Amino acid sequence: MLIGNVGQDPEVRYVDQGVAVARIRLATTERGYTLQNGTQVPDHTDWHNVILWRRLAEIVEKYVHKGDKLYIEGRIRYTTYDDKQGQRRYATEIWADNMEMLSPKSDNGLSSTNPE
Repeated sequence: MLIGNVGQDPEVRYVDQGVAVARIRLATTERGYTLQNGTQVPDHTDWHNVILWRRLAEIVEKYVHKGDKLYIEGRIRYTTYDDKQGQRRYATEIWADNMEMLSPKSDNGLSSTNPE
């Protein structure tokens, strides 16, 4: 489960037989704090690659934009691949099962989504 802000407009493409797949970058931030001895601990932001399929991807394409706040439920996927130089690369992605838009409603009137 993640709650965060979208870092850039979603990338949406269509694969086999028109199935939509969307990729978003989601920033989650742990707020900074001050220890009892006065030491300041700064904010810490992590970036997550979130993959959404089918209906969720179509909804993301229409209604989600950079800066929007989202709640994402999903599972972690670890993948490896070889880049153009033949170097082994590792990627961690969140494959979303459910999403809720937490930004204030706009004219679209849509606030909660579930692919089922």
